[in-house]
Amino acid sequence: MQLLRPAQHDYRTWAVDSRRWEGYTPRPGDIIISTSPKCGTTWTQQIISSLIFQDAKARPLNEVSPWIDARFRGPAEDMHRAIDRQHHRRFLKSHVPLNGLPLYDDVKYIFVGRDGRDVLMSLHNHFSNFLESEVQTFDRIGLADPMINQPFPSIPSDPAEYFRLWISKSIVPGQSDGLPSASLFDHTSSFWAERRRANILLVHYNDLKADLDGEMKRLATFLNIEVDRERWPSLVEAATFEKMRAAGEELMPMVKTYLAGGTTQFFYKGTNGRWRDVLSEGDLRLYDMKIREKFSPPLAAWAETGRRIAGEPAEL
Repeated sequence: MQLLRPAQHDYRTWAVDSRRWEGYTPRPGDIIISTSPKCGTTWTQQIISSLIFQDAKARPLNEVSPWIDARFRGPAEDMHRAIDRQHHRRFLKSHVPLNGLPLYDDVKYIFVGRDGRDVLMSLHNHFSNFLESEVQTFDRIGLADPMINQPFPSIPSDPAEYFRLWISKSIVPGQSDGLPSASLFDHTSSFWAERRRANILLVHYNDLKADLDGEMKRLATFLNIEVDRERWPSLVEAATFEKMRAAGEELMPMVKTYLAGGTTQFFYKGTNGRWRDVLSEGDLRLYDMKIREKFSPPLAAWAETGRRIAGEPAEL
């Protein structure tokens, strides 16, 4: 196992602390699913859970696929002891960009992209439904961290107003957007820059929606996992939005402790395009300016539409 490069950037928000990866001891074949929030993280975890365990059972993802950089999930040492005890092929969750993670030659990295306007709508729904106890937890974290030194920000009830906050404010030094998380645009760019590495795969939310069967086969190939043909249809079905929503209590048992409405609210709609009835022409101009600032034309096309329309990212 060779370390190709250590983490290059420190990411700390109310929810995430990239320093928690410092105690990570990799195993050959480890999988790290690194996404910006609300881009299809849980979806990808369930897909990989089915591929690894070779069945359609709904397992608690916080146990089988721990979120390493979640700073509100107890001491990092406890998290590392928990993953060291795992006997299955490990698939770990992260909301840290690639340049905030250690890069190893024999670890597989999966990034999931999504159009930022769709992400914005899902983020607003998520943050707006935090229980007061969760907000208080984030307040304590923020006030105790000198890099943040402030309570969790108030989330406007109007999603368009939140868009203007999200597109223009950041808590991460060196970034200009994403509040209260790290920048979606910088996260995407961090993986795009390394997309030709053999151990990195870029997946897009639109492609998962359009061809779940095909994208699952693509993931299985990347992970060198063979699945019995007779089992395959049940694995694909288990990864549909409807099945995951129905199995929400089994997949995400912790959600009810921090989100009003529990898993029903967490698995909200799973749709794209809701921003069309929310964002004004001025808002969309702000978004286009951000895209031109952060993305090259090929990346902008892929980030909006996915590979089925824009082309295979490794070839762009």
